[in-house]
Amino acid sequence: MRFQRVSKAVVVGAAMALALSACAPGGSGTDPKASESGNTSGNGSAEVTNSGLADLGDITTKDDTIAVSVGAPEFISYNGFTPNTYSTYNSAITDRMFASFSYFGTDGKLYPNEDLGSYEKVSDDPLTIKYTISDNAKWSDGTPITVADSVLAWGVQNLNLNEGSKEKPLFNSVSVDLGDTVPKGPQGDVAGKEFTVEFSAPDPDWALQSWLLQPAHVVAKEAGMSTEELANAILAGESDKLKKAAKFWNEGWNTNPGTLPKEEIMPVSGPYKLGSWKAGESVTLVANEDYYGTPAATKQLNFRFVEDAAMVQALQNKDIDVINPQPTVDTLAQLEALGDQVAIQQGDTLTWEHLDFNFRGKNAFKNLELRKAFAMCVPRQNIVDNLVKPLNPEAVVMNAREVFPFQDNYEEVVSASYDGRYDQVDIEGAKKILEAEDAVGTKVRIGYSAPNERRTNEVAAIKSSCDEAGFKVEDAGDPKFFAPGGTQERGDYDVALFAWAGSGQISSGQNIYATGKPQNYGQYSNEQVDAEWKTLASSLDPAVHLEQTKKIEKLLWDDLYGIPVFAHPGLSASGSDIQNVRHTATQSQIVWNAEQWVRAE
Repeated sequence: MRFQRVSKAVVVGAAMALALSACAPGGSGTDPKASESGNTSGNGSAEVTNSGLADLGDITTKDDTIAVSVGAPEFISYNGFTPNTYSTYNSAITDRMFASFSYFGTDGKLYPNEDLGSYEKVSDDPLTIKYTISDNAKWSDGTPITVADSVLAWGVQNLNLNEGSKEKPLFNSVSVDLGDTVPKGPQGDVAGKEFTVEFSAPDPDWALQSWLLQPAHVVAKEAGMSTEELANAILAGESDKLKKAAKFWNEGWNTNPGTLPKEEIMPVSGPYKLGSWKAGESVTLVANEDYYGTPAATKQLNFRFVEDAAMVQALQNKDIDVINPQPTVDTLAQLEALGDQVAIQQGDTLTWEHLDFNFRGKNAFKNLELRKAFAMCVPRQNIVDNLVKPLNPEAVVMNAREVFPFQDNYEEVVSASYDGRYDQVDIEGAKKILEAEDAVGTKVRIGYSAPNERRTNEVAAIKSSCDEAGFKVEDAGDPKFFAPGGTQERGDYDVALFAWAGSGQISSGQNIYATGKPQNYGQYSNEQVDAEWKTLASSLDPAVHLEQTKKIEKLLWDDLYGIPVFAHPGLSASGSDIQNVRHTATQSQIVWNAEQWVRAE
C-alpha cells in the first residue's frame, strides 16, 4: 500500500490502484489495538514512544539482506503513480525509494520528514503553504532536489495540461486535480530550495499533498529539454512543449518483468534504490549510499512474490524474514504454532472489504432494484462470524465506508446514514424483486485477485445464499484481475470484491465515488454525491467534515454504490531475530518502516 499521496485511495489485494483510501472524515483518529514485535532496538537502541519512526541513534548500515513478502503480485514499475502501476504491492517497493515531506505513523498520525525538508502554513486565506527543501537533499545520482521536482509533481497531477480537453490529459497520473486546487503551481526559483503553494479553496488534506515524485532532470533530459525549460513550460501551461516529456513519464520507466530501466534514468530520493529484479520471484532494493538522511539499517531488502498460503512455511524455513499475508484463521493458528521462532504483529487496520457494483455499459446492476436484491442476500454476518471473528473477536459487520467500527464517530455516522435494512439476509425479499424485475437467473460474476483463500470463501458464502434467492453467482477470481489490461480494467465483471486501504486522509473517498475520478472503476455517477464531496473537500472545519460524511454515506446506501463488509484485522509476522518490525493501522502495512529493520547480532 502506499502513503503520502494526494490521490487518496489504494486497493488491497489488487495489483492496480490509486493512492490512499479514507481514514474517517470528522474522526478523532484511531486507537489501534496493536501488539508490536517487542524488538524495538537494534542498530542503535530505542524505545518507541509514539506512532512515528523510532529514534535508533547513530546508524551504520549493516551488510545483510532481509527478505519480506507482502504478496504474490509482480512488481510493475519504478513509476508507481499511474492508474496501472499504483498498487499496494508496487508501492511497498517504490515507497522505500522516494521521499515525501510527511509520512504516516502507525495510527494515521502525520509526521514531517525532516530529512527531506520542512513545511509551514503561512496563511489561511488563501490557504498558503511554504516548503523548504533541505540544502543537502539530492537524488542518488548527485543532482540536487529542487523546486523543479515539485513543479513536475504538480504538472503530472494537472488536467489543465492536456491535448485539447481535460478528458485527454498529457500525464496518465492517478491524481489529477492539482491544476485546479493549486492553480499557479509551486512558486519559487525552479533551481532553488524554497517554494510556496496557494490553494484556490481550503483543503483539509493539504499536508498530504505530493510535492515530490520522480526526478525532473531525468524527464527533462529524455524530452530533450533542460530542467529549467521543463519546469517553466509546466508552469506556463505550454502543453505542446510537454508532449515528449509526458510520453516518457507515462511509459519510459515501464519495462518487461525482470528488466530494470537503465540506472541513469531511475535515481531515487529515498533510502533505497532498485538493485535487481527476477521476474516472478523477487525485487531487491539496495541501500542508497548517497542518501542525505538517516541511513538504512540494512543494506538489502529482498521483496519476494509469494502467495499467502506459502508465507508461513517460508517464514518457518527462514527463506523469508517478514511476512504480511491475508489474515485467515488458519494463518494465525500456523503462526502461533511456531512459538518463539516468530513475533506476531496484530491490530486494527484502516482497510476494509467491500463489494462494488459495475455500472458500465449494459451491466444488470445498473438496475437499482437488482442491486437491492443482491444486498439482501449477501450473508455479511455469516462472513464476519466465520472468517473474521476468529482473528478479531470484536469484529462487526461494517456499515460505513469513510469511518471504521473502532473509531469514535462510527456509530454517529451509521445511525444518520443507514437503517439496517441489509443487516440480515432476506432471501424471500430478494426473490420477490428478481421475480418482479423478470430477472430470475441473473448471472453475477464476482471478480477478485486470486488466489486468495478468504475471498474464495467469501464468494462461496455469497453463492450459497444468493443462488437460493435466484441469482447465479460465479467465482471470477483471476490472478490478473487488477493487472494492466486485466478483468477489472476491461470492466468484465458484475461485482468486484477487494479492499481499500487507508491512512489519515479526510477527502480521500472523493477519488473513489465522484464522477469520472480515477479510482471510480465501476463508473458510478451521482451528481448529489459529487456536490457533497466538493463541500467536504473544500472545508477545514471538522464539524463540516462530519456532517458531509453523514450525507455522503446515506446517499451511497440509498443508491447502493456497493456493499461494505468488514474492516480487516491486521496480521503480520517476523522472525524473532528481526528488530523494529511494527504493526501499523495504515495502508503502508508492515513495510512502513522497513528502512529501520535490522537482524539482531
